[in-house]
Amino acid sequence: MTDRPAAAVESAAAPAVVDAPAKPSKEPTLELEIALLSAGVEWVVGVDEVGRGAIAGPVAVGAHAVRVGTAEFPAGLRDSKLLSEKKRGIIAPLVRDWGPGAVGFSSAEEIDARGITAMLGEAARRALLELHAAGVAMDRAVILLDGSHDWLSPVLRSPLDVRTRVGADRDCASVSAASVRAKVDRDALMREAHEAHPEYAWDSNKGYGSRAHYAGIAAAGLTELHRHTWIKPSASSAGPAAEAGRAGADR
Repeated sequence: MTDRPAAAVESAAAPAVVDAPAKPSKEPTLELEIALLSAGVEWVVGVDEVGRGAIAGPVAVGAHAVRVGTAEFPAGLRDSKLLSEKKRGIIAPLVRDWGPGAVGFSSAEEIDARGITAMLGEAARRALLELHAAGVAMDRAVILLDGSHDWLSPVLRSPLDVRTRVGADRDCASVSAASVRAKVDRDALMREAHEAHPEYAWDSNKGYGSRAHYAGIAAAGLTELHRHTWIKPSASSAGPAAEAGRAGADR
């Protein structure tokens, strides 16, 4: 991380892209984490984002660390998208008790200034710095990133062993845990923001482009929590169809 000397991380033993199973299950396992730990790393850190496609609020990136010797995970753990809000509330304390984790955020203002990809990486870096401060040795860890694109490495001050995996949020327990951490923490921020700005219905849409959200924009304009560069001038009157593809309050 930023407060240690830059050092290349040995990763020749495994590819940077980890193959996903042919038939992904809705239930995660620790198979990949245990295989990586058995190969000699001390930690596997699952990483996942929430809020990438919202038009208001921060993007959140969760990180959850699994150490050598871990053999089980909380019953009922799933990718956050597969859990109801009630079930996420039940599983979240169990995830926190399961092991070290953190959530990093990048604000709407930062996203407008630097773009979503850079700020996904920055939010992840902030989460990893918090884990590093808590004693997770990042230079002896594999960072397991959900998806096919490594948006983390370009923002790191020192190289880490980052590996991507499509579907990791569903099939790797560490990444499922990261997704739950990020979703629960970001949702709480948006519910709090709703108290100050109830006209946008953020308690239900969590900052995504719902009809009620666009109606609020049409009536009250934009706030400092909106991603101004993401909202076309016609969007407030055209409604969610104007920003098709950015909706999805469950993510």
